[in-house]
Amino acid sequence: MKATGIVRRIDDLGRIVIPKEIRRTLRIKESDSMEIFTDGNNNVILKKYSPMGEFIDFAKIYAESLMQVLDNIVVCITDKEQIIAVAGGLKKDLLDKEISHDLEKCINARDKINASESENNENFILIANGETKNLYSYELIVPIISDGEVFGSVVFLSQEKKMGDYENKLINMAAFFLGKQIGQ
Repeated sequence: MKATGIVRRIDDLGRIVIPKEIRRTLRIKESDSMEIFTDGNNNVILKKYSPMGEFIDFAKIYAESLMQVLDNIVVCITDKEQIIAVAGGLKKDLLDKEISHDLEKCINARDKINASESENNENFILIANGETKNLYSYELIVPIISDGEVFGSVVFLSQEKKMGDYENKLINMAAFFLGKQIGQ
């Protein structure tokens, strides 16, 4: 753990305020749910709750399965904070990375993106923070939605293959399926 030097009192209702600087840095918004943990040293640990976190093992297997039917396409599954599963050649570059602000905006806006960097498409975005360009040239992004709430996204990436109807249908089906799994 890293000390911040910030001390807060608990009010009479048992509440404590997380400072604005920390909320901004960790992307904690007003309506976010927090998971509470304790350890053996009387520490209370708050972690931003992600329902997708419960599906990490499933997401990894699902991403691998999708990649098997796609030719030279990397499959990524994200929650609203980070890339939780990657199948394909970019695993070491993308797995567990924080998603970019552009991808976060795309997910929250429920936008579907099919873009190409080589065509100077203004919709083309980098999916991870700190990512360098040229990892991929084509991307297909669809948000995962369950019961009207956005939980993450399914992303297909390719260096050489422009994605068409087949990939569009497959990614939409994958996002729909994952949304149904979260809703159960």
